[in-house]
Amino acid sequence: MARILYGVHGTGHGHAMRGLTIARRLRQHDFLFVCADDALSVLKPEFPVHTIPNLGTAFKNYKVDFKTTIKRAVPLLWKREKYVREIMDLIHAFEPDVCMTDLEYFVPRAAKRMNVPCLTLSHQHVITCCRHNLPGNMWWDTMVQGLTPKYLFSPTEQNLIVSFYQPPVLSKYRARVVPPILRDKVIAAKPEDLGHVLVYQSNSTSPALLDFLKNSTQRTCYVFGYTREEGQDGNIVFMKKSEDVFLQLLASASYVVQGGSHTLMTEALHLGKPILTIPLKSMIEQRFNALYIERLGYGMQADMEKLSPQLLTEFEARLPKYQANIAKGRFCGNELVFGLVDPFIRTKELPLAGEPRVLDAPREEKSLRLGSPEETLALFREDK
Repeated sequence: MARILYGVHGTGHGHAMRGLTIARRLRQHDFLFVCADDALSVLKPEFPVHTIPNLGTAFKNYKVDFKTTIKRAVPLLWKREKYVREIMDLIHAFEPDVCMTDLEYFVPRAAKRMNVPCLTLSHQHVITCCRHNLPGNMWWDTMVQGLTPKYLFSPTEQNLIVSFYQPPVLSKYRARVVPPILRDKVIAAKPEDLGHVLVYQSNSTSPALLDFLKNSTQRTCYVFGYTREEGQDGNIVFMKKSEDVFLQLLASASYVVQGGSHTLMTEALHLGKPILTIPLKSMIEQRFNALYIERLGYGMQADMEKLSPQLLTEFEARLPKYQANIAKGRFCGNELVFGLVDPFIRTKELPLAGEPRVLDAPREEKSLRLGSPEETLALFREDK
């Protein structure tokens, strides 16, 4: 049994769901998560959590709100030494065998100072660690916006990149690209096609999308993510947040309309659903995801400012072709990832080649008692 200190980016649920899926599968080890914001609601019900501020991104009017993002980031970065030392104290008390991070700022820096091996497990470093053939209109944005994953959330000495597209890794990085991690509920879902459309906006919303859907298709569109959460407007049905209802509608949809979120893309692709993706222009990761959706023939990318009924007509006409391409892909890398994380925990080294061993099914074990960080650390000390 090992102890793992796991830092998770707190904006959205995708990062936290990856961490939760790994911790559930490797319950023979003790996990202590470091996170804030949205990640708390995902992780705290099942695992011990130490809360620390999140270096996140603010959105407004379907764009990154740079002013608010910088305003929030500057105080945190100004006090970064304080928070790094807080995590160093946590490492001293918890005594982890290894650390892991999913785009969290403070844990990898503290781990490096304390000489604790740290594995980055994320999607964003597909931008930093891999080679891409990009169109000219993405070069400048990639260079500028790519500074964030390259330097602010920089790769660690070992990196495991989960992605539905798998470009070659640059030789200067110790990294491996594998298919995505999926929630157990998604893996267990039974896909069918009932003719409706699932629409999801996570970071920001735009009324232009609703007008586009009303004017472009007669299909019922179940919309999640808007402030309006009930009622109907033409073929638009506004939905309250519900994991089970969302998954049911996803599994039975004809296709998905979404922003550029990698997590939903992988779930939709695993269930065989073509994707119309409308990425935020100021989020380079979303633009990478949209580029590969189109390149691999899994769907189409669009610009929120240039939506037209003809676009959706063309998209719907290509659904059979998209479905055939998706059927050839591999979108669930859970067992592969588990089989790579486990040896890293045991040996402190990430296997970069070869197939990992298949892990035994997890035993049913009683969950750790949850409490304050102080109580959690006291509990771990008692176990020693």
